[in-house]
Parts: sequence; structure tokens; C-alpha cells
Amino acid sequence: MKAIPPAARAYIGCALLGAAGCVLPALRPGAQTPWTAVALLAALYAVCELPTHCRLLGRALGGSAPMGAGSFFPVLLASALLLPPAAAALTALPGALLARVERRPAGVRRAWRTAQLVIAVWSAALVAGALHGDLALGRGPRPPDFPYVLLPAAACALTFCLVLTALDGGVRTLAERVPPRTAWHGLGRALAPHAVHGLAGLMMAVLWRSTYGPVAALFVLLPMYISCWVFAQYHRERAAHQATIRALVQAVDIKDRYTRGHSERVGRASMLIARELGMEEDRLEVVRFAGILHDVGKLGVPTRVLRKDGPLTPEERRIIELHPEYGHEMVRGIGFLGEARSAILHHHERMDGSGYPYGLSGSQIPEFARVVAVADAFDAMTSTRCYSRARPVEKAVAELERCAGTHFDPRMVRALVRALGRHGWSTAVTSDEPGPPPPGVPPTRAPGGRADGVVAPRRGRA
Repeated sequence: MKAIPPAARAYIGCALLGAAGCVLPALRPGAQTPWTAVALLAALYAVCELPTHCRLLGRALGGSAPMGAGSFFPVLLASALLLPPAAAALTALPGALLARVERRPAGVRRAWRTAQLVIAVWSAALVAGALHGDLALGRGPRPPDFPYVLLPAAACALTFCLVLTALDGGVRTLAERVPPRTAWHGLGRALAPHAVHGLAGLMMAVLWRSTYGPVAALFVLLPMYISCWVFAQYHRERAAHQATIRALVQAVDIKDRYTRGHSERVGRASMLIARELGMEEDRLEVVRFAGILHDVGKLGVPTRVLRKDGPLTPEERRIIELHPEYGHEMVRGIGFLGEARSAILHHHERMDGSGYPYGLSGSQIPEFARVVAVADAFDAMTSTRCYSRARPVEKAVAELERCAGTHFDPRMVRALVRALGRHGWSTAVTSDEPGPPPPGVPPTRAPGGRADGVVAPRRGRA
């Protein structure tokens, strides 16, 4: 379990105090809080979240219950339109406390999620009230004021989205040390789903206030729940893809025992570089896949060649240099990999055109391939192999900078240097990886005179 930095804990504590300040006015004597509506909406939101928390209900739904509080934001947005700010904030409490927490520490994360939702609902209700959303909704036989009612509904959804994104970006910056630009970069993508949730919340609020009463508002949730179920199915499929990727990586690690763990570390280093470059979140996942699978083509290389301790013959070197093409063929049919396929094919190309398999140079080399090339070489230099002793990070970085412009894209090298300065680097060594040579015994040099896998990688293994 990774410890939460003190600054992040202080930030979460301030959020909890802010959330308490949001709900306290509704609890004061004489506050005239509409407790019936609060209880109904809070119970409805909690019931919607219950299948994600209860394993029995999740299995009853085929293991595909919608996950996360975001599935049922329409209930919270309807509360923001129907109730005063403090009362609306109360409706988020039970469901937020019931929502599933995937990562530890669960208690801190659940408290944070609760505070975040309470503040967001309170802010949305405050904005909706300022725009007279309560009057625009109508009541009983009095119809809603269309199209004006769309304005408070849109402002409510926008405020909810902005507050959630701002709070989430703040905690990511402090807890994960993500650059602020990256932490708040997902705002544009969050607007569209929140707009849909806002429309569904408006429909709920209009039906709630109509002559049909609160029961009619439940019909809005049925199509929302079905759409969330479909989305959960998509996540299950994605999890199956990731399991396939893990199986491929394990097969490579078993076949080439001297690079065990290398693929995972290259994926991690590739993500560090991509984050520093400000790539979109969806591309970050793909570049991680590219790093993890960059050597999958080794499954097509004879084991005797991969594990050969002595120098390779020219024919054996040509066989090794086919592994990027083998890997590309293996993953060609996996559609969700996207740009990762080109990175697998071209991660041994060099900026000066002296690489393989096609001798591409400069900007001809795909961006992901340039990222993976730097991550691959860096891990090769900082990991202990049977033929080389691990170099210190500083010396590995100096070697990358020396080769920037000829072998590697200087922009990618600079991004890695910044990321290492921000996050550091640790190399996980498995129990069956060979240790460093005894003192006084020089490391075995690779064919071509280098042991680091940068200028003349040993048998193309880096």
C-alpha cells in the first residue's frame, strides 16, 4: 500500500471540512429541510450504488453491475435541481459511502470520494438556485418553463463537472505528483458525459415535480442503468484484453529469463515519458501497452538464440532482428492496441536511420516507437543481466543524452530526465535474475564492445 503524502492528507482533510460545512445548514433547528424528498433521493442513489458494493447482487446481474458513482450522477443532479444546496448535498452521503473502492487505503479514498461528491452537489445546487431552477421546473399542474429550464440544468451539470474535475486534479497533483496540466487535462472529455447526466437529471426533476409524482421519475433510471450495464460489459472485455497481454508478457519472460520484468518496467517508463509530454489519458494506456509488448516478437525467436551466452553469428543476429516484425504480426489483429502496434514494429529504429527493421529516421519513426526506444534502452542499462552490471541512473541518463539526436529523439530523452527528477526510479529484480558480478570481475561485454544495449545492443535484446 502506497502511503499518502502529508500534503494530500491535508488537502483531503480540508475537503472533509468543506463537505461538513455544506451539509450542516440542513441539520440546524428550524432549517425547514424537506426531509421526505432528501430521504427518497438519498435512498434511491444508495440503492443504485448497492450492486457495485454487494457481491451477491453483482453476481445476480451477471457480474456486470455498473461500477463507480459516476453511473448514477442523474440522481444527484436531480437533487441539485429540486432541493436547497445543503439538503441536496445530504443526498450524496449514503451512496458515496456505499460505492466500491478498488484501491487502498479504502477508508481514506471513501472519505475523499464522499467529500468530493458532497461539495460538487452543493455547488451545483447553489448555481441552479441562483438561476431560479426551482421555479423553472414547475410544480404539479404548472408546467416547466421550457426552454429556460435548460439553462439552470446545463449550469448545474457544468458546475458539477468542474468541481469534481478540479478537486480530483488537486488530489492527483498532491498524492501522485502528476503535473497540474496533466491532472486537469481530462476536463474536455468529462463534459460530454456530464451533459448527458444533466439531461437525465432534468428529466427526473421534471417528472418528480409533475402530477405523476416521484414514482414517475424512476423510469428515467431504467435506460440509464441499461446503458451503464453495457458500459460495464465493455470494461469486462477490456479486462480480458489486459489478461491476454499479461499472458503474452509472461510467455516472453519465461522464454528469455534474463529480461524477466523488463517489459513491465519499459511500460512504466514509457508512461512516465508520455505523461511529461502531456499526452491524453487514453494514449497513456496505449503507450503502456506498447512498452509492455515491445518484445513480444521474441516468442518467434528460437530459444537457443535468445539464451546463447557467446557471440552471435551474423545469421543469428539477423534472426534476432526479426523480432519486431514477428511482434507486429502477433498483435496485428488486436484492434484496441492502436498506435502500440507501430511502436512494437519500430522501437529499434534510430533517429539517424541506422536502426531496424526498415531504417526509418527522424519524424518517420512513429512517436510511440520513439518513446519506447528511450524507455527500453534506459531499463536495459539500469537492470542487471548475465552479460552486464546495472548502471546507476545518472550514468544511464548521461548515455541517453550522449546518444540523443543520433539514436534517440532528444525530446523523449528530456521528458524521461524530467520524469526521473520528479518520480525517481526503482528497478524490481526478480529472484531468478542473476545478481551483479563479484567485485573485481568485469561484466561480460556484448558483441560489438558494449554492455548497455544502447549503441550496440547485445543480440538486439534491449
